[in-house]
Amino acid sequence: MYLNKALVIGNLTRDPEVKALPSGIQVSTFSVATNRVWKDKNGAKQESVDFHNVVVFGRQAETVGQYLKKGSSVLVEGRMQTRSWDGQDGVKKYRTEIVADRVQFGPRSAGSAGAGAGAGATSGASGASGAKGGEDAPIAKEALDTIEYPSEEINPDDIPF
Repeated sequence: MYLNKALVIGNLTRDPEVKALPSGIQVSTFSVATNRVWKDKNGAKQESVDFHNVVVFGRQAETVGQYLKKGSSVLVEGRMQTRSWDGQDGVKKYRTEIVADRVQFGPRSAGSAGAGAGAGATSGASGASGAKGGEDAPIAKEALDTIEYPSEEINPDDIPF
C-alpha cells in the first residue's frame, strides 16, 4: 500500500498567481512558509523555516486568488508531486510542489476585515466578539491568547479516568 499525502499549515509568502489552462481550467500557484522551533542539546532555541510550493486547480483556484493574499494563514491538504522540464540553458529542472485537494483559509487578521469576509474564510476574532460589538474585539482576542492554569497541584487520584 502506498500513501502520498501532504498536510501543511502556514502563511502565504506571496499573493497567489491565477492563470487559465488552454482548456479553460483555472490554476493558482502560491507558496506557504512553515516554521519549526526546537531547543538544541545546549538548550538554545533554534528555528528553521521551510517553503512549500502549492498548486490548486478549478473553482478552488479562483477562490484562493480572490480571497488570499501574502501573509494569509492557510491549511493545505493534497499530494506531493515533482515535475521536470528542460530549461532554456539545456539543463533539466525539477520542482516539487503540493497539488492541493483542499485549501482551508485560516483566521483573518483584524486589519484585513474587508470585502468578502464570509466566503470560505474562517473568522477567528469576530466569532469571539460577536455580541459585544467591534470596540471590544482587541480585548476578546487578547483573552483568547492567554491561558490561566490553576496554581494548586492536581492529584492524579481525582482524575475520573
